[in-house]
Amino acid sequence: MSNAITPVSHAAPAAVKDVQPQAAQQTAPANQKAPQPQPAAKAPAPKDTVQISTAAQTALQESRETSTQTAQEARRGDRQAARLLAKEAAAKKE
Repeated sequence: MSNAITPVSHAAPAAVKDVQPQAAQQTAPANQKAPQPQPAAKAPAPKDTVQISTAAQTALQESRETSTQTAQEARRGDRQAARLLAKEAAAKKE
């Protein structure tokens, strides 16, 4: 069974189409300054605190590592770095 797909048009409702913005008719006399709007008092935004686990921090650090750093760690005996280098070498051969 196949369903026909029909295009959807996004037309504004008629009531919205007919609304025209009105220009402000109130103007200050030349010798008076226009009143300055007062900025609303801003409430401080709530602050969220996030704690990242040690494993997540380690994974993030490993993802930001350059290939040179990985190679150096592999030479020093880092097994994770050695596995990563082996996977990269295998991917290049394919």
